[in-house]
Amino acid sequence: MEVVGGGETAAYSPRTVEEVFTDFKGRRAALIKALTTDVEDFYQQCDPDKENLCLYGFPNEEWEVNLPAEEVPPELPEPALGINFARDGMQERDWLSLVAVHSDAWLLSVALYFGARFGFDKTEREHLFNMMNDLPSIFEVMAVIAKRQSKEKSSVSNNSIHRPKSSSKGRRSESVKYAKVTPKNEDEGLDEEDDDDEHGKTVCGACGGSYAADEFWICCDICEKWFHGKCVKITPARAEHIKHYKCPSCSNKRVRP
Repeated sequence: MEVVGGGETAAYSPRTVEEVFTDFKGRRAALIKALTTDVEDFYQQCDPDKENLCLYGFPNEEWEVNLPAEEVPPELPEPALGINFARDGMQERDWLSLVAVHSDAWLLSVALYFGARFGFDKTEREHLFNMMNDLPSIFEVMAVIAKRQSKEKSSVSNNSIHRPKSSSKGRRSESVKYAKVTPKNEDEGLDEEDDDDEHGKTVCGACGGSYAADEFWICCDICEKWFHGKCVKITPARAEHIKHYKCPSCSNKRVRP
């Protein structure tokens, strides 16, 4: 085997059920890494302004975002084509889940391709499927991680409450100002009426909507306007990795002459 798609080059060709399963596990681990621990890098590589891109997982547990193979037909089944085009058109979590589903389908197609190519009979195919099915799918792995992160963030937000305030503009003790508002805690010693009046003055720089409890907000480090996270497509998880946030308007000003 010379070229097997997406820049993968190796004289490698699994022939037994165990070898195909090892190949499956390596590619699966690579794809999970791309969609979890390496998600920021993966997200940035999937630029919608580029051509059709695919997410490849390799047997050595490395992943790659690349163009589809030029050979027709390709040496191996191709992953979902053009995953980058939908990146900015939906919520990040939904987009990653969709990529995960297609990645699961690709893993199965590659394993079944090897099985067909090397003449696996019914018993061998069943044995291979049972081994693969004993592992949780990529989609299931991501769902468990997302649920755990949601619980952790809920616990953190209950212990440390940050609210967008008009008086906070011009002051910064953090590189990025963002807020996930939770119900008031009586131990805070705040006057509820004054607090509500102050928050009521905050409006979203994108939709113009007023402050409301239990919503995630983020502040632009350039114009210092507050935005609903959903209006600028920023999730609490993403906000934690942003050192200096620039809203869409300020970002456009930077690139325009």
